[in-house]
Amino acid sequence: MAKSIMIQGAGSNVGKSMFVAGLARAFALRGMSVAPFKPQNMSNNAAVTVDGGEIGRAQALQAWAARRDPIVDMNPVLLKPETDVGSQVVVQGKRLTTVKAREYAKLKPTLMPKVLESFHRLAATADLLLVEGAGSPAEVNLRNGDIANMGFAQAADVPVVLVGDIDRGGVIAQLVGTHVILPKSDRDRIQGFAINKFRGDPTLFSDGAKEIADRTGWDDLGILPWFSGAWRLPAEDILDIATRPGGDIKIAVPRFSRIANFDDLDPLVAEPDVTVQIIEPGQPLPCDASLVLLAGSKSTIGDLQDMRAQGWDIDLMAHVRRGGDVLGICGGYQMLGNRIEDPDGIEGEPGGIDGLGLLDVTTVMTPHKRLTLTDATFNATGAPVSGYEIHIGETMGPDRERGWLTIGNRTEGASDATGRVRGCYLHGMFAEDAFRSDFLISLGAKPSGIQYEDTVDKTLNELATHMEANLDLEAILKMARPVRP
Repeated sequence: MAKSIMIQGAGSNVGKSMFVAGLARAFALRGMSVAPFKPQNMSNNAAVTVDGGEIGRAQALQAWAARRDPIVDMNPVLLKPETDVGSQVVVQGKRLTTVKAREYAKLKPTLMPKVLESFHRLAATADLLLVEGAGSPAEVNLRNGDIANMGFAQAADVPVVLVGDIDRGGVIAQLVGTHVILPKSDRDRIQGFAINKFRGDPTLFSDGAKEIADRTGWDDLGILPWFSGAWRLPAEDILDIATRPGGDIKIAVPRFSRIANFDDLDPLVAEPDVTVQIIEPGQPLPCDASLVLLAGSKSTIGDLQDMRAQGWDIDLMAHVRRGGDVLGICGGYQMLGNRIEDPDGIEGEPGGIDGLGLLDVTTVMTPHKRLTLTDATFNATGAPVSGYEIHIGETMGPDRERGWLTIGNRTEGASDATGRVRGCYLHGMFAEDAFRSDFLISLGAKPSGIQYEDTVDKTLNELATHMEANLDLEAILKMARPVRP
């Protein structure tokens, strides 16, 4: 019978996702069948699953750590922000609706049956379910109808480990404050706590950990030092992709307000000859960029308007006049065209907008979302490419005749006459080593020989070893309870 344990955070971004990934790999290395589960996630960085749906990218990484294929039951509710006040609601891998925050508060309790259905279906396939919370249970204003933290833990009868982030400071207040503010029934569900992201000598915090244990009665599961290899793992949030000093090949990426599926950047960050520079709002596109990469977007028309407001469209035109390369992926591809039409108002009010005009194509937004894992070929060198498509909209026009990828018996993407401006719908292609090498060589990089997926797998093993050495994993296993029928 499967057992389960839930990892919740004393705040947002305390490292829950990586904590669960490390546990998944550690227990998988012990020979256990492990599965990750997150009842509700909010992210525009999604992954396409083998069963044809989408889940949060963090759960896909956790599945990788557990040595399992990602499936929709690992993240039954995914919220994908489209505006500051509204999100698309994806349930068991498929779009259900788009709602504003207040509307979601009413919808949320009705989703618990689907969450529990996925939880129990997943439990039938594993020895251990590692459940990740969202945000913090200390947000007691969100407790009514909760499906992400204590609401789920109570409904499924799952014990909880609470993780605090010492790097931000105030970790004693985080953990003890959570103990104070939670109602007794939720507080009693927490069995232990762990400290994450410690820099320096962990023994210096021994008195602090004892203070937390004395004030809460929770078991101290250990202090996890800062894991220096974290940057080599796929990032869940664009803010986690800090510009890292690399080589002379500079790839500039404007940070759209609704940037989505930016996992295309992770393999590029790993390349020694490459510097991936995230361009924040208010900053110009750098004049010395080798490539400007327009990433995916959850709101293509809105982000195109924002791009113009930032003046990035002017910078991009100057980059093209200097002979620089441009690559648009998914939403970025749509922006490069002459026109984007949205007759049904899928992204907002019905209408359309002129594109950047760098590719002679037009996109029409359609209600159907394409979700598929895809194999392709890089036409220039014949290198194999694999990735995924996750988009609405159909793109047509003369520059499609210069598609630079081949999928089956059709070409994919579009190029201008120079071949320096390109776009396509295929995400994840840079994880393919041969293609990435060929593409970067065309920009002037030297072959690195890096095997990206092997690097990620090795890093997960290092993370598991790191956790084994610093946390009481046996105690965590003992805290796990059998999944209730």
